Amino acid sequence: MSEVAGQIAAVHESYAFACMRCGHGWEQSYAIEHHTDTEGHECVRYVVGGTVVPSPLSRPVCENCDGHVVRIMRAGQVSAVRTPVPEAPAPEAHHWHLSDLLHPFQRRAS
Repeated sequence: MSEVAGQIAAVHESYAFACMRCGHGWEQSYAIEHHTDTEGHECVRYVVGGTVVPSPLSRPVCENCDGHVVRIMRAGQVSAVRTPVPEAPAPEAHHWHLSDLLHPFQRRAS
């Protein structure tokens, strides 16, 4: 990227995110600006709505629960998952209770 008349060319990228903690999914578009610092080193800035934000690739944070275990995917993945799919009947679920787990450790009354 190069600066032209004081303006910086930006690349636009979009990513899909899914939180592995709460299951929340979202998509975000970024303007990715390439700059050269005063020492000649290239640096990259991610911009959303005119605000510089941290790179979504370094340590994404769930916008719903603030969790840090977030999967990053190509754009369109979240909306594809949200499309209704015919559901198969769910198998019967067993709900465990603490008493079920403690049963082997309980003493029998004499």
